[in-house]
Amino acid sequence: MRSLEIRNVPDDLIERLELLARASNTSVEAVAIRELEMATRPADNAALLATLPDQNIPTDDIVQHVHASRR
Repeated sequence: MRSLEIRNVPDDLIERLELLARASNTSVEAVAIRELEMATRPADNAALLATLPDQNIPTDDIVQHVHASRR
């Protein structure tokens, strides 16, 4: 596993990480890794979507269906 060093972290950010760590009874490092993982997860979305088959459903049909389901 690789290491990451982050410099010049604002004090208020460290304090929030410490607060989250105490609340979840874990380390600041574990909280930082969890938050970085959640923040970067959307980067995988494009690759995931590219693997899905195209269903050839017009966007207008989807929008109409969504609107109908909300009535």
